[in-house]
Amino acid sequence: MVMPAPITLQATGSVVGVAPAGGPELSVVVPTRNERGNVGVLVERVAEALQGIRWEIIFVDDDSTDGTVAAVRQLALDDTRVRLLHRIGRRGLSSACIEGIQASTAPFVAVMDGDLQHDEKVLPTMLAALKSDTLDMVVGSRYVAGGGIGDWDKGRARISNIATRLGGLVLRVKIADPMSGFFMLRRDVFDGVVRRLSGIGFKILVDILASSEVPIRLQEVPYQFGLRHAGESKLDSQVAIEYLLLIADKVIGHLIPVRFILFSLVGFVGLAAHLVVLSLSLSVLGFSFPYAQGLATGTAMVGNYTLNNSLTYRDRRLKGWRFIRGLISFALVCGVGAFANVGLSSYLFDSGRSSWWLAGIAGALMSSVWNYAVSSVVTWKR
Repeated sequence: MVMPAPITLQATGSVVGVAPAGGPELSVVVPTRNERGNVGVLVERVAEALQGIRWEIIFVDDDSTDGTVAAVRQLALDDTRVRLLHRIGRRGLSSACIEGIQASTAPFVAVMDGDLQHDEKVLPTMLAALKSDTLDMVVGSRYVAGGGIGDWDKGRARISNIATRLGGLVLRVKIADPMSGFFMLRRDVFDGVVRRLSGIGFKILVDILASSEVPIRLQEVPYQFGLRHAGESKLDSQVAIEYLLLIADKVIGHLIPVRFILFSLVGFVGLAAHLVVLSLSLSVLGFSFPYAQGLATGTAMVGNYTLNNSLTYRDRRLKGWRFIRGLISFALVCGVGAFANVGLSSYLFDSGRSSWWLAGIAGALMSSVWNYAVSSVVTWKR
């Protein structure tokens, strides 16, 4: 295996070196996942933009596979203002930002992406506005005069517009660009909302604005969304799903955990698969009911595990051999429920007290509660 070449950052005057006396006034939190080609350039740009300001930059890395962690460590050896929080076994931009802010002590905290698409030259303007004592947050906006979305095509712009409208359903303040991932806030504001944050998905700004018990005083400053310097975009269908989950959590999460809702939806899909396999096993294959129910239960179990691993527990997703071990763990945990499932449904069917489909549903429902309660702390434990 070829190890990636080390990243070095040349010291040039006061831009890179030992932090000035006193703690940081501003912490810049940067969540990363496979951004090795960007971190060195980002540190140089931030250092240039924040000259005369006591700052630190905290990279929160979700166990990158391209050498990002090693690159940040090398940068930290050259500049004590560079810090690293390496997360293993959990993933997600929002939760990474939360942990990064919690790891800092500065009175002002900024969040920006590691792909160089956010304009670091706006940071001093944000900080000056927050120091005025009349604002809680300053947001870098693409949708106010002077801002722009760069080279986005019509499809991506349309999706952003729809997401912005959805965000308006849960926000307590008027904002043109709630989908922005580039903002700065006062630490006391974050401390006031942190215990109510969902930490779901990629839109931490929406989470913060929707979680505050009082409207956050904010100002939007324009910036031009730039081009990615290196690496690949993280946008995919899962990002959209997680955003919808965030909105759902803000609407009804105080009543029903959104993870349980998604687990239940996956369960309904598994139930449909269960009934299809049960029907085919009885009518086409001619199996006895106990064997047919056992096959249907096993099929639904594998399907539910796969879907829950991809959707419900995306932030704890198991891959490779961990996926196989997780499947074995899931099967063992659900074994007790499966035996009860087959036993109850067979009893109801054989006794003539219910039809095959009612008996199947009764058995499946019995095991569903067990599956959720135990698998969440055993199969997908943090």
